[in-house]
Amino acid sequence: MRRIAVLDIGKTNAKVLVVDLATGAEEVLARTPNAVVRNGPYPHHDLAMLWGFVLSGLRLAAGRGVDAVSITTHGAACVLVDGDGGLALPMLDYEHDGPDRLAAEYDAVRPGFAETGSPRLPVGLNLGAQVFWLSRAFPAEFARVRHVLTLPQYWAFRLSGVAASEATSLGCHTDLWNPWQGRFSSLVSRMGWQRVFPPVRKAAEVLGPVLPSVAEATGLAPGTPVLCGIHDSNASLVPHLGKAPCGVLSTGTWMIVMALGGRAVELDAARDVLVNVNARGEPVPTARFMGGREMEEIMGGRIVEPAPADLRAVLEGRVMALPSLHPDTGPFPGKRFGWIGGETEGGARMAAASFYAALMGAECLDLVGAEGPVIVEGAFGGNLPFLRMLATATGRVVKGSGQGAGTGLGAALLAGPLAVKAAPAVEVQPERDALWTGYVSAWREAVGR
Repeated sequence: MRRIAVLDIGKTNAKVLVVDLATGAEEVLARTPNAVVRNGPYPHHDLAMLWGFVLSGLRLAAGRGVDAVSITTHGAACVLVDGDGGLALPMLDYEHDGPDRLAAEYDAVRPGFAETGSPRLPVGLNLGAQVFWLSRAFPAEFARVRHVLTLPQYWAFRLSGVAASEATSLGCHTDLWNPWQGRFSSLVSRMGWQRVFPPVRKAAEVLGPVLPSVAEATGLAPGTPVLCGIHDSNASLVPHLGKAPCGVLSTGTWMIVMALGGRAVELDAARDVLVNVNARGEPVPTARFMGGREMEEIMGGRIVEPAPADLRAVLEGRVMALPSLHPDTGPFPGKRFGWIGGETEGGARMAAASFYAALMGAECLDLVGAEGPVIVEGAFGGNLPFLRMLATATGRVVKGSGQGAGTGLGAALLAGPLAVKAAPAVEVQPERDALWTGYVSAWREAVGR
């Protein structure tokens, strides 16, 4: 196993890449927006479009030589498959508020945080709430469901024809999994859903070779193995398993903050803290907020590189963004976004937004008891102002991965070990300058920390 094709289906974008396990190099072959379709019974993802994209991306990968296919996707997502392998219902967008319409009924049957490590989240962010709403709102269609497949396993099913469940996706604030006992939660039996969840397989297991139709459409060798697949934040965690204690930030649309081997803390479900499950099936204390989404919204989509003068102006003027643009999520629930020190533009605005994201990330690390170095994967891994403020706020060394997503490498590592030890692209120490440390103290005072 050397060259691994990876399907990386994020909430915002989808990619097909090839990872070389001999060198650690990642080559992105294809990318497309993962747009939400607004017609039909509810907002949903365009799986037909994505399937065409996957096949075309794998054709490119096959031309470079592929030893296996691995899959990683965003969480809070499942596909309801009928007995013919088609869709019993479209794949619900987790930001749709349909599940909220049955919130009282769902709250009466869902297990508590002590059993599942899942906080109660809005819209469809609890996957159990999605399944519950779909079963009640569309009973005839739900009666045709043969498999409820979490998203990585849906694509593995399309490629191999083998249906499976998997713990990293089931353990992602779904209400469906008991991370302490490594089995389905009481919700599944209470609702009679055992029949629709296929057997649980490990993320690294080979489900089978690619289907003959897939081999013909892509040029992949007929025996090319398809791995079961993994939730994207846990893919970012794979390279760091066995390196505890450390904190890992998997960053994209969401900033997912995970503690490996940290101190024991009481997890506060009210502050968007939960228990994830890693590729080994072990519980991982996790906190999160919509870091990438909020950065884009603060900047109006115009991401710029702040100059040193921009950093100094923001630090000296104590220009601060305060949480949060999405107050239903993150460590400061209910707080509304605002500025102190005056709203700014351009590079200074980018500096303030980066500092805001870093201070929110530091808060998340504290909530989950993270200790040791902090590793930043994904979109924020190459943002030096963010990394410097994160190091200052935590008092620990921070290692950035550069601009790589981390998810692709982690998914590829399910197929085998990396032959070389990759050094972090950026490593920063905490700032000692009073401008930086004073900014941290002032921001925390402003948010009531």
